[in-house]
Amino acid sequence: MKQRSFRQQAITGLKHGDAFTCTRSFSQHDTEQFGDITRDYNPVHYDRRWTDAKGFEGQICHGLLVGSMICEIGGQIGWLASGMDFKFIKPVYFNETITCTLTIENITETGRAEAEATFVNSAGQLVCLANLKGRVPVGNERDILAKIVAEGDPSNKLSPSSSVFIEQSDI
Repeated sequence: MKQRSFRQQAITGLKHGDAFTCTRSFSQHDTEQFGDITRDYNPVHYDRRWTDAKGFEGQICHGLLVGSMICEIGGQIGWLASGMDFKFIKPVYFNETITCTLTIENITETGRAEAEATFVNSAGQLVCLANLKGRVPVGNERDILAKIVAEGDPSNKLSPSSSVFIEQSDI
């Protein structure tokens, strides 16, 4: 399997079966910041008594915070989202490591695309599943992305080695 950066793959051209993976852990601080931004102060994220009453092992991260991992992948490849459908399967606790894999399921010549994202914890359990629709870079957009990268990609705070595209065989 060849490995290259997400952006480099988007410049080269995305295709059916392409898969992108990123891994993160979310701290209590991350969850509190997300709550402040979204104004979601559900006690399940803040109060142990509430999580105990709900049968959880502790306070949990916001589902959409975990789901936002697709933004890292989408932002790196220039995906313009038009629809997202999440299914939250298991809670994610503070500092739990989650791996998100986004796989392009369908793509047209005009860049309309559909993808599936899976979110798996370090125990190998599926915690979230998402289906996505949107547009990916084609034609002149890929050329512009190449110029941005050649200029040092000044607005991109991720190093090229922090996210890796793994080329899969055609499905």
